[in-house]
Amino acid sequence: MSKFLFLILCFLLSTEINPQKPLFDVIIVGGSYAGLSAAMGLGRSLFKVLIIDSGERCNKPTLHSHNLITHDGSNPGDVAALAKEQVLKYKTVEFLDGKVISAVKKDDIFEVGTEADEKFTGRKLLFATGLKDKMLPIPGFAECWGNSVHHCPFCHGYEVRGKALGVMLPNGKEAHYILMIYNLSKDLKIFTNGPSTIPQEWKEKFEKKRIPIIESEIQEIEHDGKGQMKSIILKDGSKHILEGLFAKAPVEQHLTVPKDLGCTINEMGFIQVDEFQKTNIPGVFAAGDCTTMYRALPVAIAAGTKASALIVMELVQENFNKIDDIQFNDDL
Repeated sequence: MSKFLFLILCFLLSTEINPQKPLFDVIIVGGSYAGLSAAMGLGRSLFKVLIIDSGERCNKPTLHSHNLITHDGSNPGDVAALAKEQVLKYKTVEFLDGKVISAVKKDDIFEVGTEADEKFTGRKLLFATGLKDKMLPIPGFAECWGNSVHHCPFCHGYEVRGKALGVMLPNGKEAHYILMIYNLSKDLKIFTNGPSTIPQEWKEKFEKKRIPIIESEIQEIEHDGKGQMKSIILKDGSKHILEGLFAKAPVEQHLTVPKDLGCTINEMGFIQVDEFQKTNIPGVFAAGDCTTMYRALPVAIAAGTKASALIVMELVQENFNKIDDIQFNDDL
């Protein structure tokens, strides 16, 4: 046998005996609150889980989380770090820093690809990818977002109760949003950032409550350089001193992967799921902000827990039907 043929034979043999990457029971895309919550439930049920996370939490600018029992006032990054530490104590759970860019279904197995050209396979797939906030093109808006420019009165309203507040309301269909802010402070101004589309009946209600509607376009949000706004400066030259502003920034999905896989995206831009966090694709689940307009840590955590319970039920039923193939590990 020639040396060349011998080398080819050795290469083929070594290729055949190389161990393949393991088949995970569940691959979770997104390792924040919903993803980690789901991973804990799955890990406690002894299933092999891979969490792939890109580190792009949407609440990175936020200094404090509220309306979250046992963690009220904590930094959301600290909450996520503690959750990750606790989840990874379960031996069947692994965590990978990386960005998922593809997912395909082959028979009953999902193959997930990352930006680093890595491939992983799993029996079930859970998207917990959150949403991406798109900053409004107003100087100072992004710098104050999550600190003194807020999207949620439940999460941040108590801390600015009774203070001079503003509400950006370019869409008149959401005039009821004002009621939630008015409940926190009567020192309130509405900024439409252009001609108002607020229905006349609401205009009359706001006038009776002495809530001014200011239609001039916003030039900038003046701030202290640390995320605390000082005032809103309008293009007409006027200046309004404020200690907080509530606004709704447009959002988009972090990844197009769920849509590319065939998951239904509803008219509001969320991954459509049923009450069990199932998508329209068998074996694919989604949980957290990517599925709902109600964006809050406890809601994401609850959704992750619920998703894990339903995934566990599917897996144990599948395993029971092939019980002879299961190898039990007493070390877990």
